[in-house]
Amino acid sequence: MSLTLLALLPQASRAGDRLLGSSGVSQVEGAAGGGLSPWAVIAGSGSRDQIGASAFVTRVETRGGYVLEAGGAAVGFYDRLELSLARWRFGLSDTVPGQSLGLEVLGLKWRVLGDAVYEADSWLPQIALGLQHKRNRDPAVPRLLGARQDQDTEPYIAATKLWLGAAGGFNLLGNLTLRGTRANQMGLLGFGGDRGQSRQLHAEGSLVVLPRDNLGLGLEWRSKPSLLSAAPETRALDLFVTWWPQANLNLTVAYLDLGQIANKTQQRSSYVSLQAQF
Repeated sequence: MSLTLLALLPQASRAGDRLLGSSGVSQVEGAAGGGLSPWAVIAGSGSRDQIGASAFVTRVETRGGYVLEAGGAAVGFYDRLELSLARWRFGLSDTVPGQSLGLEVLGLKWRVLGDAVYEADSWLPQIALGLQHKRNRDPAVPRLLGARQDQDTEPYIAATKLWLGAAGGFNLLGNLTLRGTRANQMGLLGFGGDRGQSRQLHAEGSLVVLPRDNLGLGLEWRSKPSLLSAAPETRALDLFVTWWPQANLNLTVAYLDLGQIANKTQQRSSYVSLQAQF
């Protein structure tokens, strides 16, 4: 998708001038950021007078047999505006044998102020506002469990800050995202339920140490609502290593703990995501 779009852009607008890793990696819902949470950064390697793009594929398989396969793309316009799209397929293991759920996520992000890299000596973080519109493609199971809606739009605000030499001489990056959500399992099980129908404010945090320019070690944490009595859920967290073997290619490997999913507790997994950016 991104290669086709880039081919239609004028040569002068093609990306490539931003610093390595300054757009983060591809978040599982399609936005630029960490694996679990969108950051205030904009996708692609395009500078303020360029258009950039990224594409990703991700696979997660928990010890309970659940399998998540996700893929998507994002386009960043002049390091200011981001459009993203992601699609998920989630295999339900022996909870519902032979069945899977699907989710589509359309994202919009606008960098409001600040620059996490070029204004690292400022106290002000880079701040962005975003929306993620989610649509459940297989509503039968969520409805059966008590979900009230098949689609919803989640607003969020993200703040990203880089501290130079703050971790034993290594650079340190932090992000805090606040999201308004009523999603069950990030939207796979619909939105709202018997425990509540209103959006709740939930926090998502990331902390990354950069021992080298092309290597990051970090952790993420994401709070989630639990609105279905039939399918309670808990927070998600991960520990990850992300590596750029070359400027336009990124590999992220992580240990992921998704907590409870449906009738299975302690759903832990390895996590692999591959991203290309331009």
